[in-house]
Amino acid sequence: MRVTAVTSPTTAKSTPSNPFGQPPMLTNVALSGRAGTPAVVNHLNAQPVFDIYAACQERDLGGVSGDIQKILNKYQGKLPRGSLLFIGGQVQSMQSAFAGLIFGLIFALVLVYLLLVVNFQSWKDPLIILMAIPGAFTGILWSLYVTQTTFSIPALMGTIMTVGVASANSILMVTFANEQAQEGQDAYHCALNAGYQRFRPVIMTATAMIIGMIPMAIGAGQGGSQNAPIGRAVIGGLTVATFSTLFFVPLIFNLLRKGDKAKKQGPAQKDSDPSTWTKQ
Repeated sequence: MRVTAVTSPTTAKSTPSNPFGQPPMLTNVALSGRAGTPAVVNHLNAQPVFDIYAACQERDLGGVSGDIQKILNKYQGKLPRGSLLFIGGQVQSMQSAFAGLIFGLIFALVLVYLLLVVNFQSWKDPLIILMAIPGAFTGILWSLYVTQTTFSIPALMGTIMTVGVASANSILMVTFANEQAQEGQDAYHCALNAGYQRFRPVIMTATAMIIGMIPMAIGAGQGGSQNAPIGRAVIGGLTVATFSTLFFVPLIFNLLRKGDKAKKQGPAQKDSDPSTWTKQ
């Protein structure tokens, strides 16, 4: 029961109608009634809040939060002034973690591109190297879809690992192709020789990474399902990224470097050039 009292400064004093100083009746100075009050009062940033808890079962946290957010959006315009509906808890932590990792991935790609520009002294070669990254993203999405694995924080960590290995393999291809170009080969033969000569190192690197991730992708053992998305993302991403590195990257190299002239002639070209002959 809650009692609301309405008092005044003259309540405690006797009145002319009450000369004996007897206390007044409660009904004369207050209103009594039943009312409900919350048993637990929570505050967020010094503001009172009402917490409604929900749990996920046999569904991912992102899907459940999306369904709840649709329900909340229907009532956002019907709230009284000063009230707000929002989702907190693990959903808020998940969204902040996703935002941080995605920003880190984008920043890493930009930083790698700028470092490759400084290393290769060219704007085209780093772009050719990063052409393997779309294939890696495609393989990651494909592997997660086939295994019915949700896109989570571990899967995003596996994505970052895949991008690093795919970029390293592409650097091998482009570096060898540039060496062939300095020897006087045209862009077509440079790309063809790079794909042929660097086939074994690329396959060995990707195969070692894929085989090493198979136990993690299976998710066996206690707590293995938490790290399984990392292995599945790496396996799918490297599988497609390897084919993209061996076939798509040389194709892009041929298209972008087709009009470039050879920087240096090889020994065979020098011997066939009459201007290089000397009298004996």
